[in-house]
Amino acid sequence: MFHARPIVADRCPSARAIALAPSADSPYPALMRILNNIVTDRGSRYAVSGGPCRDNDDARNFVALLKQDRKFAKATHHSWALICADGPLKSDDGEAGAGLTILRMLEREGLRDHIIVVTRWYGGKHLGGDRFRHVQTAVRHYMAQM
Repeated sequence: MFHARPIVADRCPSARAIALAPSADSPYPALMRILNNIVTDRGSRYAVSGGPCRDNDDARNFVALLKQDRKFAKATHHSWALICADGPLKSDDGEAGAGLTILRMLEREGLRDHIIVVTRWYGGKHLGGDRFRHVQTAVRHYMAQM
């Protein structure tokens, strides 16, 4: 069986930072970093984004703001994780195990109060365990750009 080799962006020319309207009581600067086209494999495409975030409400607002972009609104999954004062938080958004993968990487790096969202556009073919490697690649790429 033929499997396409994943394409991984060496440099991320599609990186962009978007200023967001901060909540009234947020202590963080409102900044969202989006890195597009990190991995492509068998039709599936991955992007990663992140920014300052302090609790579950901020995390849900962050994902909602991300989905305001029509491209991201059409994505199949927005898996995310965050370590904050409330403890570790994650969401798989239908991509079983992806949130935990992101959370473990945040724990290893000691990154707190910062959300990382891995977005996947499903390409029509199941990736099996390769999807976890692609989530890890996306998170590593994001952390290298910080």
